[in-house]
Amino acid sequence: MDKYLIVGLGNVGDEYDQTRHNTGFMVLDAFAKASNICFEDKRYGFIAETTLKGRKVILLKPSTYMNLSGNAVRYWLTKENIDQKRLLVISDDVALPLGDFRLKGSGSNGGHNGLGHIQQLIGQNYARLRMGIGNEYARGGQIDWVLGRYSEEEQKELQPSIDIAVDIIKSFVLAGIDITMNQYNKLGKRTKTKRE
Repeated sequence: MDKYLIVGLGNVGDEYDQTRHNTGFMVLDAFAKASNICFEDKRYGFIAETTLKGRKVILLKPSTYMNLSGNAVRYWLTKENIDQKRLLVISDDVALPLGDFRLKGSGSNGGHNGLGHIQQLIGQNYARLRMGIGNEYARGGQIDWVLGRYSEEEQKELQPSIDIAVDIIKSFVLAGIDITMNQYNKLGKRTKTKRE
C-alpha cells in the first residue's frame, strides 16, 4: 500500500492554540475532523491515520516545537518507510496575504524556522503548502504577530482556505503534486509575494 506523510507545522501547548504559527496544525485538525479520525500522542508528534482509495495517509503534528520539526519529519518518514515524494508539509507564511496559499513541489524554506530545520535534515526536495497569514505588523513585530491568535474576523477569512487545504491534501494523495498545483494554485489570490 502506498503511504503518504502529511505534516502540519505548529507548536504544541494551549498557549499556541489557534495562533498564526499553528495554521499547519489547524489544517490537519480540519482534515482529521472531516475524516472522522483522532490524533494519538506518539514519538515526536501527534499522529492520525486514514486511507484514501487504498492509499494510507499519516497525519503528523510534530511535538518538537517549530524549530526542531525536522526531527519528527525524518523519524516518521524513516519509521513508515515513506518516499519523500509522498511528503507534504503545511506551514504558515507571512509573505502571503491572509487566506492566500501556494503549493510547491520543492524550494527554499523562505526564512521559516520549521521548514528550515526540515531542509537541514532531508533537503529541499519535498512538497509544501504555504498558508498566508499576512504581515500587518510593525517593524520588529514579526514574532509577536506569528505567535498571536487569529481574531474572529480573521478566522472567518481563513476558513475557506483551510477547507481548500483539506481538498489539496486529498488531491496530493490521489492525483500527485503536479496536477494538484495546476488545479489549486490558481485559486490562491495570485498576489505577488515578497519571496517569489
